[in-house]
Amino acid sequence: MIGRWVRAALFFMLLLTFGLAQAQTADELYPQAQDFFPEADRYSEFSGEPSAAEAYRGDELLGYLLVTDDVVRIPAYSGKPVNLLVGMDTSGVITGTEVLEHHEPILLVGIPEQKLFDFAEQYVGLSVRDRVRVGGGGKETDINVDAVSGATVTVVVVGQSIMRSARKLAVSRGIIEPIQQVTAEPGRVLEDVYRDADWETLTGDGSVRRLYLDFESVEAAFAGTDGEGKGPKPAPGCAELPADDPCHTLINLYYTHLNPPTIGKNLLGDSQYEWLMGTLEEGEHAVALMANGAYSFKGSGYVRGGIFDRIQIEQDRTTINFRDTDYHRLSDVYAEGIPDFHEMGIFIIREESGFDPGRDWQLELLVMREVGPLDRIFSTFGAEYRLPDEYVERPEPAAAATADEEEAIWVSIWKDKPFQIGVLGAALLLLTAILFFQDWLVRRARLFWLVRNGFLVFTVFFVGWYTLAQLSIVNVLTFTDAVFHGFSWDTFLLDPLMFILWSYVALTLLLWGRGVYCGWLCPFGALQELLNKIARYVGIRQFDFPQLVHERLWAVKYIILVVLFGVSLQSIGAAERMAEVEPFKTTIMLKFQREWSYVFYAVILLAISVVNRKFYCKYVCPLGAALAVPARLRLFDWWLRRRKECGKPCQVCAKECEVQAIHPTGEINPNECHFCLDCQATYWNDHKCPPLVERRKRKEMRMAKREVAVELPKKHKADIGA
Repeated sequence: MIGRWVRAALFFMLLLTFGLAQAQTADELYPQAQDFFPEADRYSEFSGEPSAAEAYRGDELLGYLLVTDDVVRIPAYSGKPVNLLVGMDTSGVITGTEVLEHHEPILLVGIPEQKLFDFAEQYVGLSVRDRVRVGGGGKETDINVDAVSGATVTVVVVGQSIMRSARKLAVSRGIIEPIQQVTAEPGRVLEDVYRDADWETLTGDGSVRRLYLDFESVEAAFAGTDGEGKGPKPAPGCAELPADDPCHTLINLYYTHLNPPTIGKNLLGDSQYEWLMGTLEEGEHAVALMANGAYSFKGSGYVRGGIFDRIQIEQDRTTINFRDTDYHRLSDVYAEGIPDFHEMGIFIIREESGFDPGRDWQLELLVMREVGPLDRIFSTFGAEYRLPDEYVERPEPAAAATADEEEAIWVSIWKDKPFQIGVLGAALLLLTAILFFQDWLVRRARLFWLVRNGFLVFTVFFVGWYTLAQLSIVNVLTFTDAVFHGFSWDTFLLDPLMFILWSYVALTLLLWGRGVYCGWLCPFGALQELLNKIARYVGIRQFDFPQLVHERLWAVKYIILVVLFGVSLQSIGAAERMAEVEPFKTTIMLKFQREWSYVFYAVILLAISVVNRKFYCKYVCPLGAALAVPARLRLFDWWLRRRKECGKPCQVCAKECEVQAIHPTGEINPNECHFCLDCQATYWNDHKCPPLVERRKRKEMRMAKREVAVELPKKHKADIGA
């Protein structure tokens, strides 16, 4: 009986405590709110849907305070949201932001937290009506905020958390109308409408539009960035000439939609227009770009990578990029009065883009500047386009429908990286072909050497330094933590390249084991191997541990893995800090731009790899150890071929295996093998593999005896004849 009263009293006290906590006003819970509304003299409690507190000056409502976790919960790279305090005035302008809590590993170690705080402060002064882009790009009217290099996913989530929670609150409080989605049939170009028109007419009625940039305005766009002063400059003496002199022009670009006959025929001529329309499939459209100036809208990227990275078209938040297969040369234009252009081209908008000729679109020109051997930044300049009404039939718009939710963040991130995703996908398809047809490849020594080393270079520069897709033990710990504390696919879809790589690794673990990633796709591992190959080529002496010591050192990485996993069960943050045993952030993600101690550690490991191939991978890497554990579940054992003579007595492969994954008895240790395929090249080489060498020599002896047997009768007959 007494126990029941005690439980009731405790329950009552808990409710009372909770009620008192809820009764606290916003400034009592968050004293920093005073910085968001300096004129406020009182705050309300958090209430409403979504939950927010009100800031007042007397009886005047100044604005609202919200905590993003109470409005939207968007998982960041750690699998947990970044929680922020946000202030917004009654017109929808953000008055303050402050990070309350985060669990991002790259910010716990590697990148100073202050960079995240500075990023969030960029949203102060922006309106919920603004369209904000992280890192540049988008329409001319978009607001661009600077990203944090190496933490792109984190800052994108932070930006979306601020804007989505503020917009949701603004809609609920009647500050803005809900987002409207309009669905309608696409417009139709009127193919039977034609009239003669000269250049002046086409530019005067908006059929042909212009984007003009001078050196001064573009330089102003890069002011305060690493790209300042690193672009092309006007000719000497240009400053003294009038502003309309061509020497001030960076680019004078004209653009148009060619499908309407009045535009296409007058520009291209009848025969060229008919040819172009004949090449277009149903739903495809052609645009023409014509320009003068010091800056090329084509650039040279399409020659190297097949993609035009300086121009794109955007319509209704859909970005359309062009590849070399979408391009046609334009050498002749015929409209009367048209000026001479030194650069022209026709670009095809494919049907799958969903382009609607009846709706407005924007041409975007990306002006890029190199700021390092592998880094570049860009600023985007855009111009609108709308087909004149007489050339297009625009259906009546359908009724607007309210959009309850915006597009998922991971979807927009995937849409922003078609080039990186495409290149990585093609590389993984090539690697799959290499693995399936390895017997054919390794028999061709020269081709195998080129493919193997070319792929390693690709892994270091593209997978590593360009896309920063270096997998880490932190990913494993984060995944494990998410499984125990609320798994969400959205968290892992935020970084498309990492998601694709991990998916591929999971598949190859079941088929071939851990070696596929460690030997082909790990940027730090590839960098070590390339350094070691160069060292061997120039004759630097190698040092390998005796087999007994080597096999004992294997255990070190498994011990490190167990320690990290055990710590992560108590504190994922502490485990992520201890994961600095990996030099990946320093070498790959931050490109050695860190404190000297981290750089010294990474350089030491790379220096050791010069004389001991992949030292870190063999003995220290906890990620390799983590991959080796599930790799024991691989489904097949047909991956690497061995002969009965291997190890008994033959030791050729064991001595040549530079990661020492082959036992003296001839067996390959799948937990330590990096799948470099060197032993398979030896397996098929009849000048190196002793059983094949012996077989080849016996065959050569038989052939020689046959030749002698044939030659003797011939010689005997010749002697008789003589």
